[in-house]
Amino acid sequence: MNRLDYSIVVPTTGRDSLRLLLEALETATGPRPREIVVVDDRRGGGELPLPDSSTPVHVVRSGGRGPAAARNAGWRHATGTWIAFLDDDVLVAADWPDRLAADLLGLPADTAASTARIEVPLPAHRRPTDDERGTAGLATARWITADMAYRRSVLVAVDGFDERFPRAYREDADLALRVCLAGYAIASGQRVTVHPVRASGPLASVRAQRGNADNALMRRKYGAHWRRRIGERRGLLPRHALTTAAGAAGLAFGAAGRPREALACAVAWATLTGEFALRRIVPGPRTPREIGRMAVTSALIPPAACWYRISGELRHRRVTHPAPHALLFDRDDTLIVDIPYLADPAGVRPVPGAVDALRLVRAAGIQLGVVSNQSGVARGLISPGQLAAVNDRVEELLGPFGTWQVCVHGEDDGCVCRKPAPAMVRRAAAELGVDIERCVLIGDTGADVAAALSAGARAVLVPTARTRPEEVRHARAAAMVAPDLTEAVRMAMAGSS
Repeated sequence: MNRLDYSIVVPTTGRDSLRLLLEALETATGPRPREIVVVDDRRGGGELPLPDSSTPVHVVRSGGRGPAAARNAGWRHATGTWIAFLDDDVLVAADWPDRLAADLLGLPADTAASTARIEVPLPAHRRPTDDERGTAGLATARWITADMAYRRSVLVAVDGFDERFPRAYREDADLALRVCLAGYAIASGQRVTVHPVRASGPLASVRAQRGNADNALMRRKYGAHWRRRIGERRGLLPRHALTTAAGAAGLAFGAAGRPREALACAVAWATLTGEFALRRIVPGPRTPREIGRMAVTSALIPPAACWYRISGELRHRRVTHPAPHALLFDRDDTLIVDIPYLADPAGVRPVPGAVDALRLVRAAGIQLGVVSNQSGVARGLISPGQLAAVNDRVEELLGPFGTWQVCVHGEDDGCVCRKPAPAMVRRAAAELGVDIERCVLIGDTGADVAAALSAGARAVLVPTARTRPEEVRHARAAAMVAPDLTEAVRMAMAGSS
């Protein structure tokens, strides 16, 4: 029977809960870790009150640079095949090592990590406060490192956490996205870890707006749709910007001696602020203290959010990332086995590796589209209805795709959309809402490569027996060439050139 080889990494700021966690790990049943690396991220350092342990416990100091830097210091010191990251305030079950082993042993080599199920206990005797509801959101976060295990080899491959994220915010999602972009999957484990609600000050929600600077870094790295890529809904920043603008305009009009305009802006600001406060008050305990706190912080949050977002945009304005925002695919001989002028949906067969390759793309939050020439319609060899039925079957087996761009014209019809013309590629990017230069088209012909490059996108050629040698030579000079679809997707996701 295989035995799990793992190390535990716990970043800490010296909270008392660290001792409780280490004691729970000491008495837990199951395979023992090779070591526990406690990363002291306090600026001043000092001794940590660590309990006795039968497992070697190493203390590493990271100098108060934040959880991303602390976790990097921890896993680089650790030697296990798997690195299990735990926050210093979580509560693990008595059989946590057994459950960790059940989650990790047997995972395929292309699975880089396993997430735990996080539970946040909320008070049963009353409604949760705003802070408690915020912490409860950890239970539905997609890639939270409160309890998450990574292969050490994958952390080496992607160079660990991005230390430009200085807070316990977004650094976990950023790492997971880069891991997915490198072609790995992340599994959802069955172990359960409890994350208690911590006490916070009255202005905690205002201080939390510093995370908007980290959101700016995420946008620079992953594009305008980065929230969709990590499984989040749209944020409140546009509304906060409107509220702040209304307040600022009211002050400006008042200073300029224009009372009517100032009053209108003040009413708009009060309405927006009141609606925001009400939204936060209604689900809470509605005590006088909570209502007062929500009223005050609801007025402070919009300008704080805007300030931190602007500062983040300025700080990270030169940040780029080579990974694409959308992958576009030719259909025949790229996604499905080519049957000339295919009219029967029963004949649709995905090429080897297509299902798994597209699964990795979707896991990374990258949008997908199809860009296909189908001149059989113009030649009268297939009907528009037959074409739609075949495409529906492709969507059923390999979808969903965010856009389908199909040219039904013949070579001599003089249309502007048929590849190698760039029109379909540009329309696909516009429909997906991404910049054309952050798109990659994967196809099997020189026309696919030419259409992508003419539109301003990148291209990957996957040659088949019908691809002409000169098309391959031209692609090697101007684009990328891959032996199969799986490798093409990996190259495109990694931004290889």
